[in-house]
Amino acid sequence: MKYQFLIALFILSIISACSKDESANIDSDQPNPIDKNLNRKTTGSSANDLLSDAKFTNMIIELVYVEGFEPTQTAINNFVSFLNERTNKPGGITVEKRAIASSGKDVYTLEEIAQIEREQRQHYNTQNQIAIWAYFTDGKSENDSEANGTLTLGTAYWNTSFVIYEETIQGLSNSPLEPNRSLLETTVINHEFGHIFGLTNLGSPLQSNHEDTEHPKHCNVEDCLMYWATESAINISDMANMSSAPQLDAQCIADLQANGGK
Repeated sequence: MKYQFLIALFILSIISACSKDESANIDSDQPNPIDKNLNRKTTGSSANDLLSDAKFTNMIIELVYVEGFEPTQTAINNFVSFLNERTNKPGGITVEKRAIASSGKDVYTLEEIAQIEREQRQHYNTQNQIAIWAYFTDGKSENDSEANGTLTLGTAYWNTSFVIYEETIQGLSNSPLEPNRSLLETTVINHEFGHIFGLTNLGSPLQSNHEDTEHPKHCNVEDCLMYWATESAINISDMANMSSAPQLDAQCIADLQANGGK
């Protein structure tokens, strides 16, 4: 579905979800049993593990997309650059990309997104490697409301998991008065991962008072990547004039550096 550019306001959701500690989530067939529950904790709770090399020296990104909804390579490259700029991973960052079939839904609940991850995810934390699940889906979020111009472009829902509603992004980009697709993808991906990094006040402790009191867990600096309206800029046409995605401001960077990042 093609959304008109005058639909102005997008919601970037931060969902804190806890998983039950069930033995079924421990893969005991491996030489070193993998506890899948470690990748199903609250958003922001693994910020230090992601930022520092104290426990994990390398990172793997399991990037999974519905056939026909692959993100641009430019956006993937920008995401990896964003991670390299802020994390200490001397063993490197690897991206493993693959396509999966659609679930056939037009609208997804967050629980349905999480269930797809449970069924499809292959990589979990190991001794030295922390694993990320990034899912680019067809369909849209159940939280969308065209009546009041609210669209969800992405959601960080576990400590190492996020979803990008790629169909919605494709419907809002690469046309006159709309932003470049890779720019919009980069903005949404990096913003969501900023929450997984624990921003703002979500797991990386504040080093200064810059949380937006009207929009909790977001930065109050308008030019910052973590500003609540970064993706919308109140009107999608505003992003058409941008040549690059927003960056983290100095206060957000200070929070990450204090929690083991660069």
